[in-house]
Amino acid sequence: MKLFEIKEPQAPLVPIIISVPHSGTKFPSEIKKHYKKRMRKHLDDTDWYVHRLYSFASSMGITIIKANLSRWVIDLNRDPESVPLYNDNRLITTNTPTTDFYGNKIYKSKNVEPDQDEINRRLDTYYWPYYKQIEALLEERKKQFGKVVLWDAHSIRHRVSTIQKDPFPDMILGNNDEKTAYPELIKSALNGLQSGEFQINHNTPFKGGHITRYFGKPKNDIHALQLEMNKILYMDDNEITYNTDRAKQVQQVLQHTMERLIETLNA
Repeated sequence: MKLFEIKEPQAPLVPIIISVPHSGTKFPSEIKKHYKKRMRKHLDDTDWYVHRLYSFASSMGITIIKANLSRWVIDLNRDPESVPLYNDNRLITTNTPTTDFYGNKIYKSKNVEPDQDEINRRLDTYYWPYYKQIEALLEERKKQFGKVVLWDAHSIRHRVSTIQKDPFPDMILGNNDEKTAYPELIKSALNGLQSGEFQINHNTPFKGGHITRYFGKPKNDIHALQLEMNKILYMDDNEITYNTDRAKQVQQVLQHTMERLIETLNA
């Protein structure tokens, strides 16, 4: 099974890599049967269609890497030791979750939940290869351009009461309180996102997950930004069906944001 797909640019390269770690829906055959069938059919925590939103990127010279496995197999945006990314009492799933975001158990029974040996196996087999591929892509672009931006693309349900009581804003740009990218790149991204009609938050309620924090090393000319967006921006209100009209509005803003970032990187 291929762990990830890389969509190569259809235009001259630019120093931006887009990572889509949570759109995958596949399960390795050896563990697929361990999950509750009804949970596996819906995969509620999936960032549905996020890679489709960024379909314009290859025509801009941007490389996209998309994970194929479900985050219930391995969550690529969690700490490898499952150290919590937040300490505000929200529900935080581990790198090998045993529940969904609402606390519902995803495995058939306790005895098929991953133990430490299985967690280590999944990290070695599924987690670190994704990180190594991102690292290789970033190093290639940095070698060619001197600097590079990693854009980690996510989405979330309109409301998840175990994280916060209120509905989520339209979009949240995260950079771990401005530690993972230089201010001029953060400003560019915010200006691009604010060019539309959407409500844009900065580092609240999400500061960027482990991917952003792990790779974002501005002093080393590798910058990382995470964009979390509300699913109803590009899906029907049921958060199941892709809505082409809504998605077009989102894509216009995303494309403009990428243009702004490229201009700043080239300055």
